Amino acid sequence: MFGNLNAAEIENLLRQEITGRIGCHADDVTYVVPISYSYDGTYIYARTFEGMKLNMMRKNPSVCFQVDHMQNMANWQSVIAWGKFEELTEKQLRNNALKHLIDRHVPLIASKTVQLTAEWPFPAVDLEVIKGVVFRIKVEKKTGRFERNEESFGIY
Repeated sequence: MFGNLNAAEIENLLRQEITGRIGCHADDVTYVVPISYSYDGTYIYARTFEGMKLNMMRKNPSVCFQVDHMQNMANWQSVIAWGKFEELTEKQLRNNALKHLIDRHVPLIASKTVQLTAEWPFPAVDLEVIKGVVFRIKVEKKTGRFERNEESFGIY
């Protein structure tokens, strides 16, 4: 069965996952790239380093964000959100975003992009030591879909 996720299911999926994909577009080029993120109900928070994604979002702050939860190919949920990129350079806003990223639930075995400091999983006492560009996306619109196949549910 295919269907639409309701508002609560969309919010739940955005809050429970830690990786998603940003779609950005500038200078007649579209770029989709995975990111590690945190979501608070209004904003998607992330940290990155200088490169193509940042350059494109600075030129065109309108972005698309997509996240999935896949139990198997016949049982999945997917959310797409649209919003505006905002680079967080003001100290308090940056620190608040970093706290959201630090406080999310992540597996102990995680990629370097999830680990904000060399001391991970221990949080940095001084958030100023966390390198990179911190940004948020103000979510303006969201939609979600799912597929559920009872016969294959729970089979990986």
